[in-house]
Amino acid sequence: METGTAVVETAAPAPAPARSVAGGPAALAPALICLVAGALAVAGCSRKPDPVHARVPVEVALAARGPAPYVITANGIVEPIQAVAVQSQVQGVLTAVHFREGDEVKAGDVLFEIDPRPFRAALDQARAMLARDVAQAENARRDADRYAALVQKDYVTRSQADQATANAAAQIAVVRADSAAVANAQFNLDNATIRAPISGKTGALLVRQGNLVRPGAVPPLVVINQIHPIVVRFAVPERDLGRVQEYSRRHPLKATATAGQGSSGIQGSLSFIDNGVDTTTGTVTLKARFDNADNALWPGEFVQVALELYVQPDALLVPGTAVMPGQDSGQFVFEVDGDGKAKVAPIRVERAVGDQIVVESGLTAGARVVTDGQSRLVPGAAVDIRNKQGKATP
Repeated sequence: METGTAVVETAAPAPAPARSVAGGPAALAPALICLVAGALAVAGCSRKPDPVHARVPVEVALAARGPAPYVITANGIVEPIQAVAVQSQVQGVLTAVHFREGDEVKAGDVLFEIDPRPFRAALDQARAMLARDVAQAENARRDADRYAALVQKDYVTRSQADQATANAAAQIAVVRADSAAVANAQFNLDNATIRAPISGKTGALLVRQGNLVRPGAVPPLVVINQIHPIVVRFAVPERDLGRVQEYSRRHPLKATATAGQGSSGIQGSLSFIDNGVDTTTGTVTLKARFDNADNALWPGEFVQVALELYVQPDALLVPGTAVMPGQDSGQFVFEVDGDGKAKVAPIRVERAVGDQIVVESGLTAGARVVTDGQSRLVPGAAVDIRNKQGKATP
């Protein structure tokens, strides 16, 4: 029996089959692929389509031809055409007032009465003195005539005759002085009754019945303003003076005064151009006259005055709200073309007439210009024309 080392052959273990363990790499790969594919599918399904540009709602107006007056505007102040501070010309006690504050009075109406008794007595005295001196003057005249006849016969001296003539002349002078005293006394008596010097509207009563009044006293008894008609004083720049003078020679210039917001204008005409330019302000003073039948204008009131020089009969007009300021190319408007799209139309503005703009160039009559909604517009934007109630307009 042979002895030796026993060799034991050990077979290599066969590789273990892969186990399907949850969460293992082999199992996660297909799941991840499915998740990615699903996410891409969801992303593809949730993608929104490109937005469609909505039409911009706007309001439009037509550029139209029509009359456009050339108007100069200025601030003015209303003044009475006449103003009188009524004062007494004699001294006395005020015994009667024949009107109420604020009444309309006519020229010659009795306003006040002053106690007339002192003035009547002075008049009677002056008349008595006049009668006495008239009698003396008549007697002196007869003496002078007699002495003139006697001196011819040398019955009296020439000196006596001259003395009689001088005495008669002196008496005539006294009569004239007495006549003046009578006229003055009559004047004082007449002025004891104070009458309205002009027609107009009375102001506040500044002196009451029973007060002692004096000539030239301050304050006056009452102030009367004539307000029918009335004037408005205003100033325009020196550069406009030439045009005002030119057109005022052709025809009366129409003026419109507006007293306040919402009030209708009062029609009048230019009545005065000052004869010099104020060198401090560079303006010239004008006045316009108004009938003021309904008392719409009041003395001391500030008003807006529009002086119309002429009317351009066929101007191209657009609303002022349509005109936009440009940065480089001046002013412009958005015009709506036949396809309902907005385009920029540069224009040249001549002047403003109220809430309208006179367009010198850049537009034609009938063009549709945007008056509201310009802030949302860009060139080429489609517009939806709407009226004031928000409804679409064809």
